[in-house]
Amino acid sequence: MTSTETWNVEIMLFEGDDNTAARATLISGTGANRRRTLVGTGRAHRKASDPAIPEIGAEIATARALRDLADRLLGAASDDIADIEQHEVHLVR
Repeated sequence: MTSTETWNVEIMLFEGDDNTAARATLISGTGANRRRTLVGTGRAHRKASDPAIPEIGAEIATARALRDLADRLLGAASDDIADIEQHEVHLVR
């Protein structure tokens, strides 16, 4: 049997002065016992000598937040496998 799920990632950006922060929130799974929320964060800082182009800071901060989120998701999967197999598991990140 084939099934399909939809997982959503919401990206929130916070900009101020020469700094941009991003928060990537993943809501995964369906049903109360399988639902999981994971959050990744990222930051970008513009040097004074760089041109002020907010989109670039948003791209960098978002990429870093998604990378952090991916690492957290692999960690969660490692923990889930370890719980089932009853030994430590390390997935390559």
